[in-house]
Amino acid sequence: MNARSKRDGKPLEKLGTYNPHPNMEEKAKHITLDFARTKYWLGVGAQPTDGVRFLLERAGLLPPRPLYPNVKRSAEPVSRAGQSN
Repeated sequence: MNARSKRDGKPLEKLGTYNPHPNMEEKAKHITLDFARTKYWLGVGAQPTDGVRFLLERAGLLPPRPLYPNVKRSAEPVSRAGQSN
C-alpha cells in the first residue's frame, strides 16, 4: 500500500496471499509469496506492517526481531556484593 492511498485502496503490487483459516484436511494455513518481488520491495525501503513482518520473518525474508528490544544491556557483568571469585 502506498502511504497516500486509502486503507482499502488498490495495492501497488500483489506480492502474495494468506488464508488464516486452516484447511481441515491438511491442518495447515496456506500462504503464497513472491520471494523475488518481496525482496525487491524490502530492498527499496518498503516498511511492512506488524502482521506482514511476522509472516516475512517466518518465511525467512526478514531476521527475527529481538524479544526485548528496549532492554539495555551493560558491557560488564553485574558483580554481586559479598561474593568472592
